[in-house]
Amino acid sequence: MKHLKHLGKYFYKYRWRLTAGIFFILVSNYFGILAPQVTGFIIEYVRQLKMNPGIKPNVPSRQYDVLVQKFIGLIDGWHLTLGNAVTVAGITILMLALLRGLFMFFMRQTIIVMSRHIEYDQKNEVYAHYQKLDAGFFKANSTGDLMSRMSEDVSRVRMFTGPAIMYLTNLTALIALSVYFMYRSSPMLTLYVLSPLPLLAFTIYRVNTTIHKRSEALQATLSAITVNAQQSYSGIRVIKSFVQEGAMRGFFEENSERYRQDATTLAKIESLYFPSMALFIGISTLLTIMIGGMQVINGTMAVSTIVEFVIYINLLTFPVSAIGWTASMIQRASASQKRLNEFLQTEPLVRNGADAIKKELSGAIEFRHVDFIYPNTGIQALRDFTLRIEPGQKVAVVGRTGSGKTTLVQLLLRLYDPTSGQILLDGEELQRFDLDNLRGQVSYVPQDGFLFSDSISRNIAFGAPESNQAAIETAAKAAAVHTDILGFPKGYETLVGERGVTLSGGQKQRVSIARALVRNTPILVLDDSLSAVDTRTEREILGHIDAYLSNRTSIVITHKVLSLSGFDRIVVLDGGRIAETGTHQELLQRGGIYADMFKSQLTEDHRAAL
Repeated sequence: MKHLKHLGKYFYKYRWRLTAGIFFILVSNYFGILAPQVTGFIIEYVRQLKMNPGIKPNVPSRQYDVLVQKFIGLIDGWHLTLGNAVTVAGITILMLALLRGLFMFFMRQTIIVMSRHIEYDQKNEVYAHYQKLDAGFFKANSTGDLMSRMSEDVSRVRMFTGPAIMYLTNLTALIALSVYFMYRSSPMLTLYVLSPLPLLAFTIYRVNTTIHKRSEALQATLSAITVNAQQSYSGIRVIKSFVQEGAMRGFFEENSERYRQDATTLAKIESLYFPSMALFIGISTLLTIMIGGMQVINGTMAVSTIVEFVIYINLLTFPVSAIGWTASMIQRASASQKRLNEFLQTEPLVRNGADAIKKELSGAIEFRHVDFIYPNTGIQALRDFTLRIEPGQKVAVVGRTGSGKTTLVQLLLRLYDPTSGQILLDGEELQRFDLDNLRGQVSYVPQDGFLFSDSISRNIAFGAPESNQAAIETAAKAAAVHTDILGFPKGYETLVGERGVTLSGGQKQRVSIARALVRNTPILVLDDSLSAVDTRTEREILGHIDAYLSNRTSIVITHKVLSLSGFDRIVVLDGGRIAETGTHQELLQRGGIYADMFKSQLTEDHRAAL
């Protein structure tokens, strides 16, 4: 239950709905417990009329509610016949049922609707928190698990904020009112009737403990199934190309079988509740009839009291049987909220400082003795890295796989913070900048070029939604993808599939570049985003970028070196350190790593041409 404390802020937000709902629950149950009293009175009234015709019945009413006492006063004042008395009592019981039903409708309209509002708010809270977390968090957690917590777990919590609270309040109110009036009618019989309750409470406690453990395991298994399915759908082309449909189906069936077994076990445990409740209700009814009947024979109790008690017990049947169901919902919600809290209580490692600044950048970038070790793997990607880039410079960063090129960009965007050293923009330390302000002034094209399942036009304008069609087309031309887009039947309104699956690799990369160019920011970073285009197209794109972003800082990370002659500076990384730096000609003359890469790629290019 301690995990559910997080929901207190939502209950406070919707406190008036909650208060109104509890009020309607109390009123509906109040009208519900009047029916047994009216029934008991009319039975005793009829019995006395039948036994003593012509003599006005005298039915004791002190144990009844004040409204029932007023009803009895009306009946006594009217001097009704037997048939009329039964008719009036029947109409009264019907009206009580209608009033109870009306307030039960209001009860659901407040409590259940409140739970839907809380569900909406909580999903938004979880999603917003996901957006704040750093890149390391998403590397350590699978997409399927994140989705499962935001959908399945939030839905289970809603069962607590709505149905569980409603039924728990309902059964508490009904049990309290029923026991109160039962005790007023016959204290001794009430104690006998309620004697099975301690055993019931013990059963609920033992079973609930087991349910809590099973519920937590069940949610974890469901999360594994979601992860399995999400990865299968995302990687379907790889699965089919390697003919691994059977293996993936086997993994899914294994997880599904584990979920089936856990769910079946939980269902078996929960199934103990309802038979147990029926048993306790049956025992209470038997005790009422047996003990009450003996007192009627001895003349110390009226038949009407037994009738009232039997009706009270039947009224308690659903609330008492719902104890198990409600407890199960609470336990499941607690397990789900615990999973949600694990992420909601995770603080992002990268966040705005208390004195975060907003500043227009000119594009000066400086790395001072930067070291970086990835927190999840312990791999050191950069070692004593020092580099200064002047505003408006075009800098290429090359190096073999694993040399630290992508890490450089991630640090510049503050997706991570350096383990040691400093990064400065326009002389200000990077950590001082407001994150939105910083990232809003850096156009970044990642190497995997993610596209959304939307139109090409909206994908290009993603980072600058205010862009008009002319700006979108200008950026597409600069990225050398305008002609390709016009070749599609719907042009810029062509819908791309999930992750841009309907486009070729080169088209996806060029659309991603256009998305960066349309933002028109002081700094442009291309992270190996030309790997899927040929050398001619690469040179064309770099030429367009040169004209499109004149006087703006450009950093192009690539493993191709044949098109880098026009760069102001080339930085060669090796093992997280700067191995060489200079212009294209200077590095060729030096005959080091860059010269070897150039010769190797030139040879491969000639072979491809043949």
